[in-house]
Amino acid sequence: MALQRVKIFSLFERFWHWSQMLLIVLLLITGFGLHGFHDWLTFKQAVTLHTGAALTLLLLWAFGTFWLFTTRNWRHFIPTISGMWGVLRYYSIGIFRGERHPYRKAYWRKHNPLQALAYTMLKLVLFPAIWITGLIYLFYFAWRDMPRATEYLQGVALVHTAAAFAILAFLFIHVYMLTTGHSFRDHVMPMITGFDEVDLTPEEEAYLRKDQPEDIR
Repeated sequence: MALQRVKIFSLFERFWHWSQMLLIVLLLITGFGLHGFHDWLTFKQAVTLHTGAALTLLLLWAFGTFWLFTTRNWRHFIPTISGMWGVLRYYSIGIFRGERHPYRKAYWRKHNPLQALAYTMLKLVLFPAIWITGLIYLFYFAWRDMPRATEYLQGVALVHTAAAFAILAFLFIHVYMLTTGHSFRDHVMPMITGFDEVDLTPEEEAYLRKDQPEDIR
């Protein structure tokens, strides 16, 4: 295995990442405004922005899911037990002792086991919880005449808000992780340029240099 700078994040993946981040931040700000945590916007402005950002993000997620499966990039998000303990030990103990990160990115596996598990839970649990409860809340007018509709709406709102706080916690952890190990710039630049250092087998390097020379430096 040889360490090379390789494009592992496509243009769409980078656009998806930064657009998703901006929309989620906007949703959190407007959502907390609706709950009375701040008064930066009027209630009507917050509702309009929150709904518009939510629908835009839902459309982006639909395209992102389609892209993941058509390009087979979903394979990078499959959790694995192999190497999990080493990564957990590194973040709990090793990182404070200046130890080297036990995981080396590979061309076919750009997320370490802990990252893969976190992203999978985000995509399969938290995001669907936000989607489903948000849409149920948005279309309340269609089922408000049902018996005990108000009580159900309160439950929906509770789950929606809990999922929002969980996503906020994920964002804080995500930003914190960018400050660990390598420099903040080294962590962020791959999601701007698309290039990162990964381990390549001789066969992978030969393939890239012959068929995709623009993707290896």
